Amino acid sequence: MEILDIVDENGNPTGKTIERELAHQQGILHRTAHVWIVRNKEGVTQILLQKRSDIKDSFPSCYDISSAGHIPAGVDFIPSAIRELKEELGYCAKEEELIYCGTRRFEFKGIFHDKPFYDNQVSHVYILWLDQDEEAFSLQKEEVSQVKWFDFDDCINKVKHNLIHHCIYLEELEIVEKGIRIYDKGNH
Repeated sequence: MEILDIVDENGNPTGKTIERELAHQQGILHRTAHVWIVRNKEGVTQILLQKRSDIKDSFPSCYDISSAGHIPAGVDFIPSAIRELKEELGYCAKEEELIYCGTRRFEFKGIFHDKPFYDNQVSHVYILWLDQDEEAFSLQKEEVSQVKWFDFDDCINKVKHNLIHHCIYLEELEIVEKGIRIYDKGNH
């Protein structure tokens, strides 16, 4: 059973907790950490998408954020992001590798596996520069069925026009794009 902090509109814990399943049934505000893995390949920025397992409780078999997860009660954003990278992709990240791009607040209501699903979260969005072939990732099969590199501009186009089966928000890719531009300016 996964226990989450109930948070305020800014993602600050209120001192109360809730089971993850109940949070999604009732639409209780909680936190997640999103890490988008990017690389520069032959002068082109690429982004790694994970394909969610077909047994996931939400958005099964959809392309999604490189690595993301709910933040357990009492844990902060970065330690949770590092844990998810290790669990889902087998990558041991260091705190200084994660580049904060912004905070995103969103809600989603839907039906998955014939049950109502109400997601209400505050997410910190990070990028991680990592040039690693797809085969080098060690995938947690219960969570991730595969990973795939996409040219960043092509990914935005595919998401914008629904050319791939995905659960990615264009608004979040725009946050990532801004983070990439800021990083590029500071490193060139």
